[in-house]
Amino acid sequence: MSTRPATAISPEQAAVEQQLVDTVVASFEGTQDPRLKQLMQALTRHLHNFAREVRLTEGEWNAGIDFLTDAGHITDDKRQEFILLSDVFGLSMQTIAINNETHKNATEATVFGPFFTQNAPEIPIGGDIAGGANGQPCWVEGTVTDTNGNPLPGARIEVWEADEDGFYDVQYSNHRVAGRAHLFTDQDGKYAFWALTPTPYPIPHDGPVGKMLEAVGRSPMRASHLHFMVTAPDHRTLVTHIFVEGDPVIEAGDSVFGVKHSLIKRFIQQAPGNSTPDGRDLGARSWARTRFDIVLAPTPDLM
Repeated sequence: MSTRPATAISPEQAAVEQQLVDTVVASFEGTQDPRLKQLMQALTRHLHNFAREVRLTEGEWNAGIDFLTDAGHITDDKRQEFILLSDVFGLSMQTIAINNETHKNATEATVFGPFFTQNAPEIPIGGDIAGGANGQPCWVEGTVTDTNGNPLPGARIEVWEADEDGFYDVQYSNHRVAGRAHLFTDQDGKYAFWALTPTPYPIPHDGPVGKMLEAVGRSPMRASHLHFMVTAPDHRTLVTHIFVEGDPVIEAGDSVFGVKHSLIKRFIQQAPGNSTPDGRDLGARSWARTRFDIVLAPTPDLM
């Protein structure tokens, strides 16, 4: 599709368009909730300004409506196409940046993603989240502390990831729970568990978001990562990933803009037969290990 040439409009036409913007914005004046009023009026102005800037055609407007309709149809309790849409526009990361302001040495946040589920099983420290999912075993360890270096015992850590084929458990039809669990830090704020070495995978691209990426020549690939959500009393909930140092997708560009330099970690490969930290016998299998020390910011009222 060629770029539509800029169209000079008369002052009379500009006035007609502006009058409509003003009328719609004014329609929200009676909104009782001040925040809701602010959101609706700002959204109205930005939507109208977008349409006016690009001189949106009726055909393009209809195509946009069809796109959103298709996104709604493909969304269900296991797939959220609108989160994917937000992700690939960088809106998810922008919202995270706005709501997780930099605070001292606190660990950086990144995108939540569409595959978190409630009620993941609990494992003890040193347990295995794989649940039978395919992939190379990986030992993950670290500490959870506050920004002053004090350990946070009992911090809850939710972890989840895709298998080596790039699929999360909820993308399979057998209803198994695999590649996800939660655990708690010990009295010294330490944690450890077995996971799978993350591998790159495409976001679901068989729907409208995938078609959009194809149309604009963008890759659907996500850099290899392991999801974390960490909570502790009086501290800001942290939603983040760790990424694999050397993953070529990091250089090429993560499709949801989630990579931050501080979250890239070394995953050290171990030959078959190398002793594991907990004495686990992996037989002839290779494995990997990494360390991720997590620092939680206090809640805003305590900053």
